[in-house]
Amino acid sequence: MSDALDRLDLLDLDDDLDEEDRMLRDTVRKFADDRLRPNIQQWFEDGTLPARELAQEFGALGVLGMHLDGYGCQGAKASQYGLVCAEVEAVDSGLRSLVSVQGSLAMYAIYAYGSEDQKQQWLPRMAKGEAIGCFGLTEADSGSDPGSMRTRAVRDGDDWILNGNKMWITNGSLADVAVVWARTDEGVRGFLVEKGMTGFSTQDVHHKISLRASVTSELIFDDVRLPASAQLPEAAGLKAPLGCLTEARFGIIWGVTGAARDALAATLDYAGSRTQFGKPIAGFQLTQKKFADLAVSLQQTQLTARRLGELKDAGRIKPHQISFGKFANVSAALAICREARSILGGSGITTEYPVLRHAVNLETVYTYEGTHEVHTLVLGSTLTGIDAFR
Repeated sequence: MSDALDRLDLLDLDDDLDEEDRMLRDTVRKFADDRLRPNIQQWFEDGTLPARELAQEFGALGVLGMHLDGYGCQGAKASQYGLVCAEVEAVDSGLRSLVSVQGSLAMYAIYAYGSEDQKQQWLPRMAKGEAIGCFGLTEADSGSDPGSMRTRAVRDGDDWILNGNKMWITNGSLADVAVVWARTDEGVRGFLVEKGMTGFSTQDVHHKISLRASVTSELIFDDVRLPASAQLPEAAGLKAPLGCLTEARFGIIWGVTGAARDALAATLDYAGSRTQFGKPIAGFQLTQKKFADLAVSLQQTQLTARRLGELKDAGRIKPHQISFGKFANVSAALAICREARSILGGSGITTEYPVLRHAVNLETVYTYEGTHEVHTLVLGSTLTGIDAFR
């Protein structure tokens, strides 16, 4: 597939990578090719994932929370983290979700809003993949409107009593620590809920069509008693969890370029060897028209990711720019995979080829961490100065 990848880089974007970035990209790509790619078809079909084992392997690579400073984290550039997300999601969106939920949601929440004791307790272990985290914000009836959450924490002396449910939580049943957001008399606050606490249980979501190589769970809190030290002291209001989501969406913007690239590269290889009417289908005008459109669209997503990487590395990125990236890149990647599937014909509906697997995964990515509609309204509000959410 390396030849197809070279041909898809019409703008020679790889030439702009410096030696350090290229080495990082190639190291993660080799791990993906050697460890992940040979197994992803079976993991997806079986709806399983050796997540704990993989978390430690990702930790050994140094990619968990790699863009954070200290506590066993590398302090890498945001754009380098983006390169990693693209290579991991080129195998499967579920695998990138494992990495990004760990580093950009759970670890980032502790890093940005936690106490020094909380950081010392969790971040070094999470960076190694020895401890797994999850991020509990979404509820069954509270998705795009997190302010309507029903999960509630009330004070009881120095402790807190937590009740409620969180839904669609990646890594939920695996997590050693859950970052949970709840309503309190003082507004929305964040808490660290440890696995095994009395009253805390999880239930996995089964029968998924999308993100099958990923653990998705419900978190259940039934009078969970939390010590005062479990509260994230720097998190006040919805701004805190929304800040975590902004951080995680950056990885999505890069990651989906990998899924689209992989789908298109596999389709190019197929079209070059599939013969109809006496020649490869890659030689027909309609097929070449499709490839031209898809390759240009792919490079546009990569250019968007690169630009946002520059802004984030410079400390100048703004939330509406993250919305721009998720709005543009996820929809484009999904469209690329759908059209690429049509070139494969009947072969495209099997898991022998990655194209439709990427497409069904991207259906979830299109929705989570801010639906396409929500990002539409963020951009609309930025352009007009009028908030249309309510």
